[in-house]
Amino acid sequence: MAKTFAKAPSPCISVCKFRIEGQCIGCRMTKPEKKRFKKLEGKGEKRAFLAMLSARLQAAGRYGYWSRLYRRRCEKKGRPCPLDKLEAGLDKGREAA
Repeated sequence: MAKTFAKAPSPCISVCKFRIEGQCIGCRMTKPEKKRFKKLEGKGEKRAFLAMLSARLQAAGRYGYWSRLYRRRCEKKGRPCPLDKLEAGLDKGREAA
């Protein structure tokens, strides 16, 4: 599980309709962000990107829909889902507060 973030698939869930402020209605990424994700190196960059995207999706009320489809995508690709680690980190932060 050490490479959960390094091997994370793209957050794209194959909806790809850019209507709201240039963001995809499925994953809330912009076209430049989709290109940038492919070039991210290492777990630190991908972790930060996924945390930012998760916050954006939660603010838009779309996190539940997206996370369900992203988990399915990770499962189909045979990779551990990085959302498990992100959510575990958020839960620890809430307990400490």
